[in-house]
Amino acid sequence: MSRADLLALTPDALAALANRGLVKRAAKDIDAGVLPEVTAEADGTVRGVFPDGVTSVLPPGAGLATGTCSCAAPGVCRHRVGLVLAYQRTAAAAESTTPAEDTATAAEAVPWSPGAFTDEELAAAFSARTLAAARKALRAGYPALVRRPTGTTPASVELAACTVRFLVPGELGYLDTDATAARRDEYAVLAVWAFRAADERDPGAPEQRIDVGGDRAAAAGSGLDAALAVVDDVLRAGATGAGPVLAAAVRRTAEDLETRNLRWPVAVLEDLSAQLAAYTERSAGYRANRVAALLAETHARHRAVTAGGASLRSRVLGTEERASTPLRRVRLVGLGCRVTGAETTRTAEVYLADPVSGTVLVLRREWETEETATGPDLAARRVVGSPLSALAAANLVSESATRSAGREVRITQGGVAKTAVTRLGDAWDGLPPSVRASSYAALSAELAGLPPWCVRPRVAAEFVRVLPVAEVRWVSYQPGAQRLTAEVADSAGATAVLSCDYSGVCPGALDALAEALAEGVVAVSGTVRRVGGTLLVDPIAVRTAAGVVVLDLAPSTRRADLSTVSAPESDPLSHALDVGLTTLAEAAHRGLEHPSPSHADRLTSAAAGLTRVGLHRCATTVRTFADRPEPTTWVDAWLRLSTVAEFR
Repeated sequence: MSRADLLALTPDALAALANRGLVKRAAKDIDAGVLPEVTAEADGTVRGVFPDGVTSVLPPGAGLATGTCSCAAPGVCRHRVGLVLAYQRTAAAAESTTPAEDTATAAEAVPWSPGAFTDEELAAAFSARTLAAARKALRAGYPALVRRPTGTTPASVELAACTVRFLVPGELGYLDTDATAARRDEYAVLAVWAFRAADERDPGAPEQRIDVGGDRAAAAGSGLDAALAVVDDVLRAGATGAGPVLAAAVRRTAEDLETRNLRWPVAVLEDLSAQLAAYTERSAGYRANRVAALLAETHARHRAVTAGGASLRSRVLGTEERASTPLRRVRLVGLGCRVTGAETTRTAEVYLADPVSGTVLVLRREWETEETATGPDLAARRVVGSPLSALAAANLVSESATRSAGREVRITQGGVAKTAVTRLGDAWDGLPPSVRASSYAALSAELAGLPPWCVRPRVAAEFVRVLPVAEVRWVSYQPGAQRLTAEVADSAGATAVLSCDYSGVCPGALDALAEALAEGVVAVSGTVRRVGGTLLVDPIAVRTAAGVVVLDLAPSTRRADLSTVSAPESDPLSHALDVGLTTLAEAAHRGLEHPSPSHADRLTSAAAGLTRVGLHRCATTVRTFADRPEPTTWVDAWLRLSTVAEFR
């Protein structure tokens, strides 16, 4: 009896089930002639006896973890991996093909869907307790991103808490997930049901984002009535007049929404509470535009789920996002670090890409320090046992990572779990397309197709990407704005613009970027956005032939030649939108009940400016608010202007 499951295991699949080091060692032993004596029994059991006397057994209908081995190693050992490779080599020799050809053909030849697994098969593979937990999640409903297999890429489902990959067609025993063992089986069942729902909707779509299960009748409302009332009170009073009573009401409302797992509205109110506290404390972290955006966002999420919006309810409200999910052994790739500061506080955000799930996570650290402390001063601070500068451009492997709903990652030290930091090498080149955007045109199209900012999931590092650079077209410096810009191109000739502003907290960033551009950049990591059809990148780190340079941690050398050039002509469309949003933000800052004497005139002027550039509907919403200054008309105006500013 041939074992198709073992033949279908590629080196990458074996590395996911064990680890890459074991696969390399087992392959090295096989190449050196250290082969086990392989026996395939009539029932499909594969047995291997190694020269050192160790015996490994792989029973049929189960994965490597359920096999047995007489060695002392816990879990999947090199002997079991070696037995798979030896079995593949034996089968390949019989068919006169190489193992690589055989496994690649097996992986590519079988079009299938994990949705084909029946409930009876799930009941046979998983415990009754696991199925009961999964059914509870199904009744509540959950979001999923379903990706069908393509070539050698396995079928996968991205759930809110983790990613599940089906490594072998038709086999439940070969699953890979970054969740811990305690919830692995439950997520596997949910992934199967997600595929089943996707098959019912559109079996031919290579990728689908769907809501699975849930009580649709109970989902008729948003559950944000109390939140809408409190943000309207803040809008009427303004940040200047909110006071401690209204600030406390915002916090209480957030706590109430937390009990109903409305994750994203909770995050909005928490940010609003922080902004009100920053204003009370006269902190530099207060931003009037930020307060305005938060007030409008609460209304936008309510409208999206009650007015038939196209976005999924679970993605708009975050209803199925777990506050935190422990991860099993995970490898993350450093993409750089962003350093910000306010008064005596400095915050470092390290961006870490997960090459398996294709997401970017954020590791955040905050320090109380001197007002003069800069990014280079923090570079030697130890985070997860390593200097910040080393961690930001390294491979991190951890057994003690916990992921939050907002894609922040927390890593604990000590105990049995271990965390290792190693050199980055060429790890950027191996990142999946969802992180490494090799085509600028495809990335621009992806950004253009996104839902508006105000209803997207509130996740950290949502738009952090790695962009390979084939050519640097030009570099310029604007001394008035203290901004360095550069146009770069990909291998197809499509362009993107890098734009880096000077920050007193990171004084060496501009010099480091200019030097790297002069030396020759091969890749850049940064936060991307699309403005007027142009792909803009706020760079975080750049990679040259000499290695990766983390801009915010670079010392200020003043060696770069930042030659002065004429500033580009102002964009009338952007200027009109900026004026309109700034004027509306002042209303949120001062309060609708306390407008300045000239505010109505400036609203009229802003509307006229919008009309001149052809934004007539935007102008109409601003005029309507000027005539009827109430929360609904203000929200209408802010949402329209901010959405146009994002997608123009």
